[in-house]
Amino acid sequence: MSDTDSSRVTPDAAGGFVEAAGHRLEYFWAAPRRAGRPVLVFLHEGLGSARLWRDFPERLGAATGCGALVYSRYGYGASDILEAKRDVGYMHDEAVSALPELLAALDIAAPILVGHSDGASIALIHAGTTQGGAPRWPVAGLILEAPHVFVEDLSIAGIEDAKAAYETTDLPHKLGRHHADGDRTFRGWNDIWLDPRFRTWNIEEYLPAIAAPILVIQGADDEYGTQGQVAAIAAQAGGPVETLILPECRHSPHRDRPDDVLAAIASFVGKLAEAAAT
Repeated sequence: MSDTDSSRVTPDAAGGFVEAAGHRLEYFWAAPRRAGRPVLVFLHEGLGSARLWRDFPERLGAATGCGALVYSRYGYGASDILEAKRDVGYMHDEAVSALPELLAALDIAAPILVGHSDGASIALIHAGTTQGGAPRWPVAGLILEAPHVFVEDLSIAGIEDAKAAYETTDLPHKLGRHHADGDRTFRGWNDIWLDPRFRTWNIEEYLPAIAAPILVIQGADDEYGTQGQVAAIAAQAGGPVETLILPECRHSPHRDRPDDVLAAIASFVGKLAEAAAT
């Protein structure tokens, strides 16, 4: 669930660090805010970081006319190093504590969340958390790449394969180029997914409360999840759901099929903007 072709991460002049949920998180603006347009907030995958999105946020900002905010969660990239093992509820912690504080600190209201893998799950929990029967943190829309709403045998098999690769290849060296402590980053993600307690992890209960439009993008050859994840979101979400299944595509559609993904998201965001203007 990682890309290792970029150089070592450093904070960007267009960003820096922000405090959220008691930790210092790196962030930068891949595309500047624009008046009258929502902000795209990117939530990376389980071994990703702000920089490992590469130029995709910049390209998407240009294609949609939206600002693009990219950040590394706690334990990733140049953000604070993970201090303890992750618990089963780590994605919930990110969704209901860290993300709201980051958005408030950067004065971002009703964003479009662009989540990949773990980041997509965090986006769903955030958007589906309610208070008094209404969304606690309204979003303009959700763009979800390879989301997880429950744990599958295929997911565990893929993560077991990642563990074997980490122990037998140069993956530790590659990860070390992109995270302040690559070993803690890997172990924090891999260990909790392989913990027997995690097999019952499920966030389907959050889906009915999400009224914002959703676009789900999944590779037909995703090695970490089946199309059952997409079907569950389409069947249970409280608002409209568009789905795109891409052939010859694995777990990272924006890397495997970037032009198709850019076109689909630009169309989706354009419809959101038209709806907001009426």
